Amino acid sequence: MSRVGDAVRAEFPILERATYLNACSQGALSHRVRAAYEEYLAGWDANGAEWEFWVERAETARAGFARLLHGAPDEVAVTTSVSQGVSAIVSALPFERGGRNRIVIGEYEFPTVGQIAHAQELRGAEVVHVRPERDGSIPVERFAEAIDERTALVCCTAISYRTGHRSDVAAIAEAAHARGALVLADSYQAVGAIEVDVRTLGADFVAGGTVKYLLASAGLGFLWVRGGLLPELLPTQTGWFADEDIFRMDISDYSPHATARRFDAGTPPVPNIYAGVAGLSLVEEAGVPAIEAHVRGLNTRLIEGLHEMGATVVTPADPAQRGPLVCVRSTDAPALVASLLEERIVCSLRDANLRVAAHYYNTDEDVDTLLAALGRRRHLLA
Repeated sequence: MSRVGDAVRAEFPILERATYLNACSQGALSHRVRAAYEEYLAGWDANGAEWEFWVERAETARAGFARLLHGAPDEVAVTTSVSQGVSAIVSALPFERGGRNRIVIGEYEFPTVGQIAHAQELRGAEVVHVRPERDGSIPVERFAEAIDERTALVCCTAISYRTGHRSDVAAIAEAAHARGALVLADSYQAVGAIEVDVRTLGADFVAGGTVKYLLASAGLGFLWVRGGLLPELLPTQTGWFADEDIFRMDISDYSPHATARRFDAGTPPVPNIYAGVAGLSLVEEAGVPAIEAHVRGLNTRLIEGLHEMGATVVTPADPAQRGPLVCVRSTDAPALVASLLEERIVCSLRDANLRVAAHYYNTDEDVDTLLAALGRRRHLLA
């Protein structure tokens, strides 16, 4: 049984009026995050521009991301999104024709990764897609076959937003590094719900953000960069917060910071940083290992119940091959999501799949409520 204390549930008001199973899209709003926004507004109202404090708050977020990833603050850039982080990384790679100009991406990457990769074709890059198996997985061997001596960058997703499959990032990184390629892992559907440890993950870059399992809002993200790579990476997508001294206000040269701050950009998203720090504090207090174990138990209960009703579960049953997201095939996913919402059950969809994403605030009762509702809508399950 997966039990949750009343104090945890009380932190998230939506749980009083809905069965909320949509952390893969947006974590539930907490009292703490709402209070953080109010703190930002109160400071702005009382003092106007609090830049010194706002910069300090951005550093608090950087340190929090570093702890979450088991890395160092100097290896972390504070971004607005995965898109900003990925764009900054590829801007630092040359993609010279005849040299290392290939970008290898999994077919199930989030669109931002694929779109940014293909945009580099204007700079001489060649993009190679790695096709999935029929079950939605992409074996390491397929990545290995696609990587060669011309490959500059390999992009893989820790957890697929479309299927819930977990990638073996470490094995993909080993194959890439054997051929001299760098690896970027999109951790958005993992971070905050499962351990993402950059010391063992194997990737050279890890991007993510706060809107999902980190329990904050859109508009704040992070980019972890392996420290040893920093001297050779000079991003051309940059901004004044990436400078070696943000307050020198010099327009005469390009002097990127010595640390991963060189991948920061312009004025940071201050309100979202307040929210992000608050969301991170909730995750840290609960503990990612405890969150992972709790959600794994909920998902096992869910998958077993779906199998009992004969539904087609796209996500693997083996916990080692999945993360916090469970996807189930639907005959009409939009209709199913809308119908569940009529009973105040909040899920989401991608492709022809219903997506169910629990967090540490969810309970066995939430899973059972969903299963009962799906049983009444069996005709909408494939």
